[in-house]
Amino acid sequence: MQHLIETQQFDREALNRVFEIATSYESKRDESLRGKILASLFFEPSTRTRLSFESAMLRLGGNVLSMENASESSSATKGETIEDTIRIVDNYSDAIVMRHPEAGAAARAATVSEVPIINGGDGAGQHPTQAFLDLYTIAREIGRTDDFHVAFVGDLKYGRAARSLAYLLGKYDKVRMTFVSAPALKMKDDIKEYLNESNVRFDETEDIKRAMEIADVVYQTRVQKERFPSQEEYLKFKGAYVIDRSMVDHMKKGAILIHPLPRAGEIAPEVDDSPHAVYFKQAGYGVLVRMALLKTLLGEGKKTIRAYRRRK
Repeated sequence: MQHLIETQQFDREALNRVFEIATSYESKRDESLRGKILASLFFEPSTRTRLSFESAMLRLGGNVLSMENASESSSATKGETIEDTIRIVDNYSDAIVMRHPEAGAAARAATVSEVPIINGGDGAGQHPTQAFLDLYTIAREIGRTDDFHVAFVGDLKYGRAARSLAYLLGKYDKVRMTFVSAPALKMKDDIKEYLNESNVRFDETEDIKRAMEIADVVYQTRVQKERFPSQEEYLKFKGAYVIDRSMVDHMKKGAILIHPLPRAGEIAPEVDDSPHAVYFKQAGYGVLVRMALLKTLLGEGKKTIRAYRRRK
């Protein structure tokens, strides 16, 4: 069974094939997944991931069963386990995209599902399809996936999107990373150990202005209120790294500013019409990438994805 749980399942060649498919779907729809059903099972609120997956499935001629507030469903409130929920839902669908606040939840689902599980984000764990669309955005906007400098800014401790992209970029050549955050929100050691093993250069700083001046890609992230143990802890960091127009105007020519969205004040509105700001285009690219992934999982390209093996 082909599940999409983590970025590690893709190598460069496989990602290139997915990106080629994604580009081929620009301004295009087809009926190749007619008769297929995607179950959209979200135990945590989502706008972009859920709607872009549903849009992608519909653009491929398929159908969607959607549950946005799965944590409030009768089954969840009665104490049903993730495993039992998946055993039920896989009777109704050909694939399941799932978001859950618990890291590792998608892996648990994959152990029992009879249909492909797609990880739509699991707590502070991974968000592989976000990483793929982020990389696709970089490829489209700066024209390369090797030999560039990316600055990750904000909540790097809890931010699954930044973690997933940092892991993915470890597969590419001459990528340099700068992690910009408060000490309490630093990138976790597991990612840094992986980057060291992969011979990826990185440094850490609290100086956002300098990082933005030298980076080819600035990846801003939201300080995630829902991940903090208390409101007081969250308020310590909210607003710590806000990007305004003057900062963006000092970015290198051709450099881009991206964000997984939603933003919560960390990018000022006056930045939106800067040529460096591509975060709304990035969200649009998400539909193309997810069309390509659904086509790969449910269509002819299943062998593109390495089989998921749960770690012991």
